[in-house]
Parts: sequence; structure tokens; C-alpha cells
Amino acid sequence: MTLPHPFHFAFFVRDLDSTRRFYGEILGCREGRSTETWVDFDFFGNQISAHNTGTVTPTQNTGRVEDLLVPMPHFGAVLDWDQFNAIADRIRAAGMPFILEPRIRYPGHPGEQATMFLLDPSGNALEFKSFRHPEHMFTA
Repeated sequence: MTLPHPFHFAFFVRDLDSTRRFYGEILGCREGRSTETWVDFDFFGNQISAHNTGTVTPTQNTGRVEDLLVPMPHFGAVLDWDQFNAIADRIRAAGMPFILEPRIRYPGHPGEQATMFLLDPSGNALEFKSFRHPEHMFTA
């Protein structure tokens, strides 16, 4: 999936070593520029910048999606179907727990999607999604 306008997101992490292992080794994100206080990653075509110069935003399971409480705040990526499954397998292989295991929502409907939630080593919540029919990403 090529993004015409990739986003940039900067956030706090506890340390850069565990951040590099998680985003680089487990998720497979290519590392970009860095200093002793931050590191950039190619987060599935987007630029994220992890900084160790402040307090990590606390995550709370307060976002209501249907009958589930999801972690807030969170960020993530919309992936191709096969890429979503490959990332889920990498997370499982690394022994990382999910907040919400990979699941299918709205099966058989235009907005059918796979979704999963987890925390990075600093406690930042991430959601990965994939749409069975990407053209329906914004369909109600």
C-alpha cells in the first residue's frame, strides 16, 4: 500500500534500546536518522520519531468500540491482509502479549477488517488493521 501523504508522529519512549528492538527487529521497520535522544523509523511508509526526553503518555483502556474497551491513546498502521498476518506472527514469535488478540470485525460486510492491539516496550499502545476490501476503509 503506497501512501500519497505519509504522516509523521513523534512520541515518548522509556529507552532507545528496547525501542529499536521492538520497532526494528520485531516489526521490521527500517531505522532512519537518530541521535542519543531520538530515533526515526519507517513505520510502514510513515515516519515515526521515538524520543526519550519526556514522560510516556499513560494508556487507559477507555476507548469503546462496540463491546470492547480499547487502549487510548493509540496509533498504528493499516496494512495489507498478508502483511497484517505476518506482523501478528512476528509479534507472537517474539513472545509479546496482545491487549486484544488479532480478530476479524464485521465479517461479510464491506468494512470487514482484521485488527489487533498491543503495547510497545514503553507502554505506548498500537493498533494494526487490515481491510478485506481496502476501498471500503471509510465505508460506514
